[in-house]
Amino acid sequence: MTDDQPKQTNWAIQKTIAWLGGQGVTYNNGHVTTPLCAPSRSSVFSGRYAHNHGVRNNSASHSLDQSTTVQRYLKQAGYRTGLFGKYLNSWTLADNPPHFEEWALLQPGYVDAQWNLNGTVQTINGYTTNIIKNRTLAFLSKSTTDTRPWFAYVTPYASHEPNIPAAQYADTVVPSWDGRPSVPEADRSDKPAYVKNATNTLADGRAVRQRQLRTLLSVDDAVQAFKDKLAALGQLNNTLVIYIGDNGFQWADHGLLGKGTPYSPAHEVPFYLSWPAGGLGSGTTDNRIVANIDIAPTILAAAGITPTTPQDGKSLLSGFNRDHLLVEWWKQGTAGVKDSWASYVAKNKQYVEYYDLHTDASGSVSGTGQVTFREYYDLVNDPYQLTNKLYQASPADEQNLGIPALASQLAADRQS
Repeated sequence: MTDDQPKQTNWAIQKTIAWLGGQGVTYNNGHVTTPLCAPSRSSVFSGRYAHNHGVRNNSASHSLDQSTTVQRYLKQAGYRTGLFGKYLNSWTLADNPPHFEEWALLQPGYVDAQWNLNGTVQTINGYTTNIIKNRTLAFLSKSTTDTRPWFAYVTPYASHEPNIPAAQYADTVVPSWDGRPSVPEADRSDKPAYVKNATNTLADGRAVRQRQLRTLLSVDDAVQAFKDKLAALGQLNNTLVIYIGDNGFQWADHGLLGKGTPYSPAHEVPFYLSWPAGGLGSGTTDNRIVANIDIAPTILAAAGITPTTPQDGKSLLSGFNRDHLLVEWWKQGTAGVKDSWASYVAKNKQYVEYYDLHTDASGSVSGTGQVTFREYYDLVNDPYQLTNKLYQASPADEQNLGIPALASQLAADRQS
C-alpha cells in the first residue's frame, strides 16, 4: 500500500505493472471509500466503511476495533504476520501494532527516520523505502525455516509529501505532462466555495507529480525484489499479492492539490492483484467497481477464513459486481474550508452532497447534518467533472437526472 499515489502514475511502476498486471489482474475502476490516510487504511484492515469502523479522520486511529482486522484473523489462524512501514496516522510510535508478530513501524519520513522495530523505538539510518524493502525480504526469507503461512503488510511512505526521492532518482527525468482539462478549470462558478477559491496551477501540479513519480521508482524496485524473492523461495505461484494506494491525489485539478475531495483523482487509485494458484490469471483486466473495503474479504476468502465481525466489502474472488460505491469524507474540527461530504459513485455518473458536519479527534460526529451543497456529474460525457449539472438546476432538471432516487440511495448507503 503506497501513500497518496494517484492512478495516473504508471510510468513510475513499470516493473510492478509487468508482474501484477502482466501476470495478474488490473482493476480499471479501483477506488478508496474515504480519500484520507488513516480512514482508508482502517478500511483495508477491516473491510468496513469509515462510518462503521469509526476512524473518520487522521486523529482517530485508536477508534479502530482491532478485533475486526484481517491481521487479527490471520494471526489467530496461525499465520506469521508482519508490518513494514507506515501504520496509522496519530498512532503512538512506542505502541506496538496489535496482531502483528514482527514489525518495523515507521514514523513517517524518507531519510534517517524513527521506527518502532519489534517494540524498540530507534533511529534507523537510510532511505525508508529501501529499509522497508529489506525488512520485508528478511521476513519472507524466514519461510525457509518457518513453514507457517504468512501475511506481510508493506507500506512505504512514498509518494506522500515531501516526496523525497532516493539519491539515485533525485534527478531522473520524468515524462512531460500538460495537465487534464480540469487543470486548470476555466470556470468554477458551479463548484463549492473551497473549489472556487482554489489557486493551484498547472505548474504546481507538475512539480508535485515529478516528485511523486521519482519517489515511486524506489517502490517499483522494492516490488521487483519481492517478486524475485518469492520466485527464489518457490512461493510465487501461491502468494496472493495486492497493490493499492491509500488514496489518490489531485495535481491541481479544479485548482486543488491533494486529497479529501469527491473528485475522481482523489479517490481513484492503482489497484492490482496476482494469485496464479487461485486462478487469477495472466494479464487480465477487471472493470468492476472495486475498493479498499474489498481487500480484507478477499484475503480472508483466499485463506478460507470466515469473519465473525461485519464487513462492507466483498471478496474479489467472488462474482460480486456493485453498480455504485459510497465514498465519504468528514471535516475534522470546525475550521476546515470544506464541509463533510458523501458521494454516490458509479461508472457513468456521480452525485455528491456536502453536509454541516464535523468530527473531533476521536472520530465522533457533530453538526446539523444539513445539506449545504450538491453536485452531479455525467461521467460519460464529462469525465473531468467540469460541469455540475445541479448548479442552477430546476426541479424538473433534478427529476430528469434522477436526483431524488440518488439522494435516497446515498442516505441509505450512509446508514448501512
